[in-house]
Amino acid sequence: MNLVLRKPMTVAEFLAWEARQELRHEFDGCEPVAMTGGTIAHDLITFNIRASLAARLSGGPCRPHGPNVKIATSAGNVRYPDALVSCVPFDPNALFIEQPVVVFEVVSEDTARIDRIVKLREYQATPSIRRYVIVEQKSIGLSVFTRRDGDWIATALTEGDILRMPEIDVEIPVEELYAGLDYPTPADAEPTA
Repeated sequence: MNLVLRKPMTVAEFLAWEARQELRHEFDGCEPVAMTGGTIAHDLITFNIRASLAARLSGGPCRPHGPNVKIATSAGNVRYPDALVSCVPFDPNALFIEQPVVVFEVVSEDTARIDRIVKLREYQATPSIRRYVIVEQKSIGLSVFTRRDGDWIATALTEGDILRMPEIDVEIPVEELYAGLDYPTPADAEPTA
């Protein structure tokens, strides 16, 4: 069996290639990975995240972005988070958002492994990222990873909880991220006798 081994792309080669593409792609350090379309729930949740952040960050140094802007991770990969916050000035013509502080990914069945393992490691290795929030799509729930003294602390949040992000001085009720979506309450999901 003949195997053709391709030389991995560089970030510069990826950026030149991506500029000619109709669809967005992330870069996994070796090759482009197509960004697939999402559900209406995914779109609504990402909108709610950015709207909640924009309302609370208005007038301050931090700004929400996403999902159409890139970040470069310390692993040399290029990602398009569903939402992120950066607190440094930016060039409107830049290809990347510099120094993201908080990053959000809305997880789906297709992206679960990448979001929960691969991106978690990449975001942990990126010093500017202080908090990584994985947002469930099929139910109300967040997995929040916070950088503390070089370690990452994991917290699970659900309905009734508050997402506290002191690094950007913002607090958001978890339910606000799911506004416009109806999920069964735990009592509704229990079988009846």
